[in-house]
Amino acid sequence: MAFLKLMYITNRPDVASLADECGVDRIFVDLEIVGKEERQADMNTVISRHSVEDISKVKAVLKNAELLCRVNPIYAASEGEINECIRRGADILMLPYFKTGDEVRKFIKYVDGRAKVCLLVETAEAVEHIDDILNIPGIDMIHIGLNDLHLSYKLNFMFELLSNGTVEKLGKKIRAKGLPYGFGGIARIGKGMLPAEHVIAEHYRLGSEMAILSRSFCNAANCTNINEIRNVFSDGLKEIYEYEDALENETDEFFEENRKTTAKEIARIVEQLKSK
Repeated sequence: MAFLKLMYITNRPDVASLADECGVDRIFVDLEIVGKEERQADMNTVISRHSVEDISKVKAVLKNAELLCRVNPIYAASEGEINECIRRGADILMLPYFKTGDEVRKFIKYVDGRAKVCLLVETAEAVEHIDDILNIPGIDMIHIGLNDLHLSYKLNFMFELLSNGTVEKLGKKIRAKGLPYGFGGIARIGKGMLPAEHVIAEHYRLGSEMAILSRSFCNAANCTNINEIRNVFSDGLKEIYEYEDALENETDEFFEENRKTTAKEIARIVEQLKSK
């Protein structure tokens, strides 16, 4: 039985429709632009450049999936931006790159119960203030953003946050408050710099319930054939679901061995990155 709610970032209605059809749980429209280019300069990352108009277009084609919208960090136009996202049909609003509980309180006030609230923990300051933040009423779920968070800690590889215990420590605190959480992204089974099966088993061990399907799972921007994209989603999701089912029958020893293997693999990747 699938335990991860899977998210996919796209503003294309055709891709959103088939992802929904194949079983993706949340379609992710990404409005975040404020400060992002400066933070992620010289990195192999994508600035989505989606628009609020995309929310309406994507929402119109969804039958089962929820529409999640990542807005900008709190800034002068936040209240209007949040109102417009909700008006256009966003089911979940995600607050990125916050550092204090006051930003979270302001965000929750602006949302005003009209959509679910998802916090994206991706700054060292947010981690430092997590106990205060978790006591704020109105949070529905939390995602740990490994990309910006590893930059905040000046690490070499985003999955170092998995091997150094940061994700586990945060996950325990979040779960103790009864909130669902997730972290990072996953590729197809057998793919990715850090193979997806290692990461998924860590999600299971740590009680994570959410993950983003990464560009290495399906890079729709590099594929114009919609049937090819459909096959990637259909086959890729089937592989993930089958692997999740298999994990249900694994022992504690299996998960501990996977934890050690994953840590060794992360250390190897870090050494490779340092040598470049």
